[in-house]
Amino acid sequence: MAVSKYYPAEAIERAYKAGQRVFAESRPQDFAAKVEILPKDIEWHFIGHLQTNKLKLVLPYASLVQSVDTRHLLDEIEKWGKANDHITDILLEIHIGAEQTKQGFAEEEALEILFNADKFPHVRFRGLMAMATNTDDESVIDADFARIDTFMAYVKDLFPELEAFDQLSIGMSGDYKIALRHGATMVRIGTAIFAE
Repeated sequence: MAVSKYYPAEAIERAYKAGQRVFAESRPQDFAAKVEILPKDIEWHFIGHLQTNKLKLVLPYASLVQSVDTRHLLDEIEKWGKANDHITDILLEIHIGAEQTKQGFAEEEALEILFNADKFPHVRFRGLMAMATNTDDESVIDADFARIDTFMAYVKDLFPELEAFDQLSIGMSGDYKIALRHGATMVRIGTAIFAE
């Protein structure tokens, strides 16, 4: 998917004319504004930290929220979905990088949520998202992606009833080739498409 979060609508239109149809945003206000003015057949993903008071700017338009990183956010998405008769497709963001500042669930927390997936009838669990450690050391990145790939396989074996759980969003402009070796079904590409 094309990460368009730092770029104006004109840049998205150029990519759209070149054939790109999946775009990702991370700021709710920008997201809602771009949805209004850009072609209606764009598939929009949300990839940023989503504050619960901004759900109404994102959930009606996002085909996938990739960055569900807390139980509180998940509960609020469920509550919003119930009130608005809407099912939201999400990815659980897993913390795999070395930085403590990264968002996301520990693997055990994600398993606890998935064991209780029936408590979220307005959420469709589609898979996992993660970001590798911010480093130039490809062996560290490779190990991070191997870890999430292994966890994804484990989850799919453990929860065969989650039939739609088939997306692994890992990799960005600098490390997507490594991500593809580890089962990525989506890569988040910004600068490699739109430039610095």
